[in-house]
This record gives sequence, structure tokens and C-alpha cells, in this order.
Amino acid sequence: MMNYPGFNSARVVANHHWSENLYSLQLEAAIKPFQAGQFAKLALPIDGKIVARPYSLVNPPESTPLEFYSIVIPAGPLSPRLAALAAGDTVWVSQAANGFLVVDEVPDATDLWLLATGTGIGPFLSILRTEQAWQRFEKIILVHAVRYRQELTYSNIIAAVQKQRGERFVMIPFVSREHADGALSGRIPQAIAQGQLELRAQSTISPKHSQFMLCGNPAMVKETTALLCEQKGLSKNRRRTPGHITVENYW
Repeated sequence: MMNYPGFNSARVVANHHWSENLYSLQLEAAIKPFQAGQFAKLALPIDGKIVARPYSLVNPPESTPLEFYSIVIPAGPLSPRLAALAAGDTVWVSQAANGFLVVDEVPDATDLWLLATGTGIGPFLSILRTEQAWQRFEKIILVHAVRYRQELTYSNIIAAVQKQRGERFVMIPFVSREHADGALSGRIPQAIAQGQLELRAQSTISPKHSQFMLCGNPAMVKETTALLCEQKGLSKNRRRTPGHITVENYW
């Protein structure tokens, strides 16, 4: 078997398809210790070259197998091939995870808001299943925005967190292209501007009480960040200048 610097071979344990384009890849692989919210690179040799892309880890640290939640990009070189993998197949995973979308990078607050679109929920599912997040914040609000209700995935994990954490956890689904019971319609920025998000969460967004972590569609991240800064008085979180909004841009 070929060796690729910085990568270890991994065996596919399972490949669960949620829909035609959404899938979760479970892998047995050696990887250095990581923090919840970080991403690793998955890779395959294609046309004589190793092609790699970053994918967030869904499983919490020290939990196996490694799990990655992804969507098929039809014209992409890698994701259709990853989606076609079956148990027993080989894929390559980076030896170390990276990324700053981790609780350690977030300043103290009362409420932690986790805002995701589509597969951007992946890192938050890892964070929610760590004790660190619940030791740091009194309340955690998970917002997951999708197009169709079929894309509201990982309901079993979310239900388990709800059962364990009770009123300290709030899940707010958004479905934009069809009606779904219990879900808000429209988009996250619109719901913030109109006060729907705070009403549903029963929490007020303010610089004193709120921290935000955003992951997903770049347009959502950009619009939501601007809105939170302009209308709610929040600021981007940087190591040199701590603020309230932490994002990961690796798309």
C-alpha cells in the first residue's frame, strides 16, 4: 500500500446515507488527540495524485469510530468517491486534526449559540457530547437550518442530548423549502432580525450573555456575523481581541 506523508490509512466501518446526497462516513483510523469542533482531511488517490479535503469530526474526542458528515458535490473530485465507499474499503485521513471552532477559543458567557446550515452541524454534534461545553455554559442553543425536513439528521443524538441536559439545551430547526412541524421557516439572519430566534430560544442575545459559533454556508456565516455585530452589538472573536462570534472558514 502506498504511503502519503501526513496521512494514515483508514478502514471504512460504515457509510450511512441519509438521502441521495447526504452521507456519514465512519472510519477506523489512528489520529492524534483532537478537540471537539476540529476537522481532519480525508483523501483518496485520484489520477495518480492524492486529493484531500477538510471534513469536521462528528464524534467527540476519545470516541470511536471517527465519523464525518458530508454532502455530495456532483462535480467535485472527492465527495462522490467518498460517498461510494463501502465497509472494508480504504481511505486516507490526516494524522492530526486542526481548526479553531473549539470551546477553548470561546470566551465565557451564559449562553452558547451553535448556528449551522446543512452539514455544518457536524462539529457541534461533537461539542455537545463533551462535558467541557456544559461546564462552561449554562445554556446551549443549537440551530440547524436545512432546505427539506429530510435533511434534519442525527435526531437520535440530539434527542439523547435533550434527555440528558433538559432545559439547559434548546434545539431550533429551520426548514426553508417545505413545511415541517416544529421547525421555523425562512433563514437564520431573518429570524434574528425579526426576533424569532430569541423568542423561540427564550434567551436574549447580548454582548454580556451570549457567545456564538457559526458553521455552514459562507453566505449564512457572513450575513449572520454582520447582523449580530450591527444590531446586537456583538463582535468577532479573535485571539488578540476576544469577542462573541467564532467561525471556521475552510470551505
